[in-house]
Amino acid sequence: MSFRILLPLLLSASVASAQKIHAHNDYSQPKPFVSAYEQRADFIEADVWLQDGKLVVSHDKPTANAPTLDSLYIKPIAKLFSQYQNKVSPDRDYTFGLVIDIKDNPADALPKIINLLQENLASFNRTGNAKAIQVIISGNRPKLETYLEYPLLIQFDGRPSEVYDDETLRRVAMISDNFRLYSRWDGTGELSDIDREKLKRVIKRAHNDNKLIRFWGIPDSPNAWKQLKKIGVDIINTDKVAEATQAMR
Repeated sequence: MSFRILLPLLLSASVASAQKIHAHNDYSQPKPFVSAYEQRADFIEADVWLQDGKLVVSHDKPTANAPTLDSLYIKPIAKLFSQYQNKVSPDRDYTFGLVIDIKDNPADALPKIINLLQENLASFNRTGNAKAIQVIISGNRPKLETYLEYPLLIQFDGRPSEVYDDETLRRVAMISDNFRLYSRWDGTGELSDIDREKLKRVIKRAHNDNKLIRFWGIPDSPNAWKQLKKIGVDIINTDKVAEATQAMR
């Protein structure tokens, strides 16, 4: 087997075996950012809206006192990078993806997100620092054909239904989809053979592109996490970060 053929196979195998934890709706936790950070979550998610020209964090349309993205995430992350000298943690190997789920018009929100990141380049510029935080845009994303117009400070959350050319694919951080499009399983017992095969097909497509895959809307229980890991789901989407971390690592 030639090296050219072998390399994609090795990359695909490494992607498939990498187990990650995604802190879903982290801002709704009693200690936003802090708890997920302490558990060394691999991805930390914030839903973002525009309110009076500011980026605020909220699941539903925000109220007047909604916290800002800057106060909940950007400033605390920048403070850690300053404290640990261009790392987010004393653990030299730890970094994570900040998943910003845009709830408003991305054409309005993205320039403000990028401005915030540019003001904190030491913390968010992965081209200059491999341990910087990778920002991943999810939710209401811009049109696929515009991805390459945005700076490398951001990557995008892909979908199985989207078709990417090679250059655009490099701007896709991972592939995500709604679990309920494939299964109504409630997490007890085992997945049906039919549902398992449907999931494995979409997992295989993501891995063939050397991308991690995540499903939102999964049953949020230890049995479900373990069964999904077994069929190749790389990123466990959970509201129970501490419990999932203990169960899966």
